[in-house]
Amino acid sequence: MEIPLLSLKHISKYYGSSHVLDNINLDIYKGEFVTLLGSSGCGKTTLLRIIAGFEAVASGEVWLNGANITALPPERRHVNTVFQSYALFPHMNVYDNIAYGPKIRKIPKDRIKSAVEDMLRLVKLEGFEKRMPTALSGGERQRVAIARALINRPEMLLLDEPLGALDLKLRKHMQTELKQLQKATGVTFIYVTHDQEEALFLSDKIAVMNNKGVCRYGTPEEIYNNPVDFFTASFVGERNIFEVQVLESNETGSLVEFNGSVFRASGVPKSKRTRAAVMYDAVNVSTDKAGGGITATVLGQSYVGAQTRLDLDCGGTMIRAVAYNKKYPVSAGETAYINFGPEDVLLPEGGELP
Repeated sequence: MEIPLLSLKHISKYYGSSHVLDNINLDIYKGEFVTLLGSSGCGKTTLLRIIAGFEAVASGEVWLNGANITALPPERRHVNTVFQSYALFPHMNVYDNIAYGPKIRKIPKDRIKSAVEDMLRLVKLEGFEKRMPTALSGGERQRVAIARALINRPEMLLLDEPLGALDLKLRKHMQTELKQLQKATGVTFIYVTHDQEEALFLSDKIAVMNNKGVCRYGTPEEIYNNPVDFFTASFVGERNIFEVQVLESNETGSLVEFNGSVFRASGVPKSKRTRAAVMYDAVNVSTDKAGGGITATVLGQSYVGAQTRLDLDCGGTMIRAVAYNKKYPVSAGETAYINFGPEDVLLPEGGELP
């Protein structure tokens, strides 16, 4: 059986009386790109700093390659960190920034030169050796920071929202480069972000964090299509969240009622009132009453590039539908009827209401 490269065992952390992390357990394997995804304040950066050794745990253990490193200082952990702020030495050129780690470890100059050249090719910055950080774009500075971290051949590279300071177009470009870089090097990446689209694009695995812990861990497909818990269902993907009345349940699912209509849903909630989650693009809209469905009043539609978003009022609850590359044949104030398949209506754990 493969041993995890990194094991977090029952990790808890406090800042004064504030409980930041609560009993986190996570296994990460060699060569994986793992993202810690969550909203601000959920503890994802604190967890990354604990892995790096910058923060001490209140309880629990950090294991790397089968060894307990919980008490080791950062310089004795074979990991490197890349920050959003780049943290390049402003008085050093690109070459010296990348070569800093090997120089500190007194690696021979010819080996350093060869290693720096390899890193420059890897991050596509050949010919930039003599440039100063102030002469670089944001994306170029971030690539220098990554090269400086990778030249030390760490077991893992920890990245704390490294693309957060970049504009949208450059951020998208750097996401592709970062993903290709990770696959080319085979180094395990642990990445922190609050951007779900970024997490879905980059990751082999995603740990969704909320309320001091990891509420869902799996592949992007598992996280997106089968969120299981209520927080993940509401945080990842574009979903309508609305209250339903549970009429009956069995091992195959539930029969629920919403705005006078009864339909099937996936999940077996623990109470008779719960919240359902339906993706925007799983909402089917018709103007034909004969086809049945939930009665709604059209509020309006918006053009958003490849998407058209249609907002509907269902008895005081807004439901949004999304169509791609077409408009809905309805106008504000008209009556419409909405349907969705039973597999598209999720009743996630934790969505129950008293």
